[in-house]
Amino acid sequence: MAFLGARARCSAAAAAKVAQRRRLAEDARGPPSPPGSQRAVLYVHWPYCEKRCSYCNFNKYIPRGVDEAAVRRCLVTEAQTLLRLSGSLDDTELQLLGRTHSASDALQTLAEARRLFPGRVSVDLMLGLPAQQVGPWLGQLRELLRRCDDHVSLYQLSLERGTALFTQVQRGTLPAPDPELAAEMYQEGRAILREAGFRQYEVSNFARNGALSTHNWTYWQCGQYLGVGPGAHGRFVPQGAGSHTREARIQTLEPDNWMKEVMLFGHGTRKRVPLGELELLEEVLAMGLRTDVGITHQHWQQFEPPLTLWDVFGTSREVKMLLEQGLLLLDHRCVRGRGTLLGNWFGPSDDFKSESKGDAMSGATPVEDPAGAVSLCSDHL
Repeated sequence: MAFLGARARCSAAAAAKVAQRRRLAEDARGPPSPPGSQRAVLYVHWPYCEKRCSYCNFNKYIPRGVDEAAVRRCLVTEAQTLLRLSGSLDDTELQLLGRTHSASDALQTLAEARRLFPGRVSVDLMLGLPAQQVGPWLGQLRELLRRCDDHVSLYQLSLERGTALFTQVQRGTLPAPDPELAAEMYQEGRAILREAGFRQYEVSNFARNGALSTHNWTYWQCGQYLGVGPGAHGRFVPQGAGSHTREARIQTLEPDNWMKEVMLFGHGTRKRVPLGELELLEEVLAMGLRTDVGITHQHWQQFEPPLTLWDVFGTSREVKMLLEQGLLLLDHRCVRGRGTLLGNWFGPSDDFKSESKGDAMSGATPVEDPAGAVSLCSDHL
C-alpha cells in the first residue's frame, strides 16, 4: 500500500521534473524527435459470445442472428491466432464464472489446440475467486503444467461494477474474495512455475524456452498497436496521414453501427485523442515497471532523448526513499522494481474495502520469442 502511494507521488514528481527539464533541454538542443517505428501489433476484438461470463465487463454481445461472415469481412484482416485456455479446471468454479464448458471440455480443447498449434498455446488460470482455496487451486496449476506448452498467465479476479459476480458479492450471495488467500495463491504459484523452469517476465506472465508473448510484450514496452473491431482501442502514429504524434483511438462500440461505419468510411474509429509527450512517458514507466527488465536507459531514450533516467529520477526524494527501502533499483542498466512490487496486484474493488497485495520481480535478460500472434480470448471454449 505504501509503495503504491509513493509510486504515484513519484510519477507526479517525475512528470513535473520532465516538463521543467524538457524546456531547458529544448532550448539547448531543439525539440526531441518522436520515437519512430514502422512496427505495430494488431488487436482484433470479436464482440460476440455464446454467454457473458459472470465477471466480464468487456464490450460483448450475445450472438442472435449475427451475420458472422459480414463481421469477418469488416475486420479486414487475417491474423494468426494463439488459442488461450482461460479460467479454471474446477467445474464449480467454471459455473461460478458463468462458463458453459466443463473442466473436461477445457482439457480436451487444450489438447486439440496443442495439436493444431504445437508450442504456441498459452494457458490462463484465475485466482482470488469467492470461496476459492489455496490447495485445490495449486492442484489445478500442477495439472495444467503436465499438459501445457511454455506460456502460463496467472490472473487475479477483478470484481467489476455492473457484472453479475459483483452483484452477487455485493448482495452477500457469495463471499468477497479473500485478498490474503489470493496473495498466498499467487506467491505459491510463482514458486511452482519457477521450479518448472518458467521465467516471470511480467507481473502475471510466465514463460520458458524463450516463449514470451510478442504481442503483449509490445504493450509493456509501450509499442504501437492497432485496434480493430467494435470498441477496440489502439495507440499508434498514423504515419499515412503524415502525422508524428501518437494517438489513442477508440472504435465505435455497438457492432451494427461499427459495421455500417466500416462499410461507409472504411473504418469505425469513433474517437481520436493525440497523446501528449508526458502522457506517453507516464505510460512508458507504468508499463515498463510491470516487467522484470524494467525500463532500460536505451528504451527510455527512444521516447525521451534529451533527458536520461538519471536526469529525471536521480535527485528525486521519492525515488531515493524507494531505493533505500529496496523497492526500486536505478543503476547503469535500468530502473526497475525490486522486492514487493505492487505493479498490478490489487484485491477486490474498494467497495469491499480490501487490501492490495504485491508481487516480486527478478532481474533477467529479455529473450526473443517465436513470431508473434494475435491473442483472441476464447471465452467460448
